[in-house]
Amino acid sequence: MTYHSAHMNILIKSCLTLGLLFAVMGGHAQVVKKSESDNAKKGNTQLSVRAQSLYDTQGASDADIPWMRVIYRQIDLTKEKNLPLYYPEESTESQENLFRIIMKLLANNQIPAYEYLDGREIFTDEYRIKVREMFDRFHILYAEAKGYSEKNPRFTIEESDIPANEILSYYILEKWIFDRRTSQMKPSIEALCPVLHRTGDFGGEPVKYPMFWVKYNDIRPYIARQYILASNENNIAQYNYDDYFKMRMYDGEIYKTQNLRNQSLMQMYPNDSIRKQAQDSIERQLKNFNENLWVPTPEELAKAKEAQEAKEAKDNGDEVTAKEEDKEVKSTSRSARAKRQKEAKVKKQKQPKQQKAASAPVRSVRRTR
Repeated sequence: MTYHSAHMNILIKSCLTLGLLFAVMGGHAQVVKKSESDNAKKGNTQLSVRAQSLYDTQGASDADIPWMRVIYRQIDLTKEKNLPLYYPEESTESQENLFRIIMKLLANNQIPAYEYLDGREIFTDEYRIKVREMFDRFHILYAEAKGYSEKNPRFTIEESDIPANEILSYYILEKWIFDRRTSQMKPSIEALCPVLHRTGDFGGEPVKYPMFWVKYNDIRPYIARQYILASNENNIAQYNYDDYFKMRMYDGEIYKTQNLRNQSLMQMYPNDSIRKQAQDSIERQLKNFNENLWVPTPEELAKAKEAQEAKEAKDNGDEVTAKEEDKEVKSTSRSARAKRQKEAKVKKQKQPKQQKAASAPVRSVRRTR
């Protein structure tokens, strides 16, 4: 009797445990189902956690960065290499240019944007722009979406009201970082700033209006899904915007480096030729930074020595050849001069003697008988 009662108690406890487990699982299923329904109501405008995690990269800490240089570039969209950022001007079923993507993300409150402070960019909530004020400032027509609060606004912009054709350049903020962990120089794009080129009512040269800064890591998950035509020779859209920037397929001119006076290269070097030399010097420094870090191996030294000797031999050979050619030219000129002198002498010898001119009759002084 005792054995059967103990067995019944065990069965009752097992049933109670299973019931509690099913109840918890059912509640969890209801929560998941509710969250899925909430996402469906939102229209899936936000990226999923998994999609965001694909682009979350852990950067190097300050302890891992002993050297860094901040570079500002101007991307001219009229240049051949930069055309993928401008075209297509109007959206198609499969393609959309960079500025339209950014504007739609801002209108849907999916990414933040920050004030353009002319060389002193601060990406904090204090300097975050209000999208409504930005639209008003640049005279972009919009309509407020219904069902959203003042703290979390949404806006609707017509395709024709987005001034994509007036965005003719971008400012790019780059950081060239030496990472101690990998002992490599790593250039990274920190932020983008679309620049509006707008002509006044009376014509004249267009005026540049830097609009705002957007952090590259904020827009990267979205632009990585948009494939582009990178060239006119290959019409397969095999690269996306993230590939385009990461592979540095753009052509950007350095217009500023971070400095104590916060001056641009235009202010530091007013002369065009001197400014171009400064830009080339900065490019060489960035390019040769990795090479100057390492002590070459004996094999590399021997190879470099052979290349130097070959170059010197070639230069010496060119000098010897030049001397021989000069000697040959001189010899040829002497021969030609001697030949001309000889011909002139022969011609003079063959020339007939001139007859003396007839003189007046000579009177004889001899007596005649």
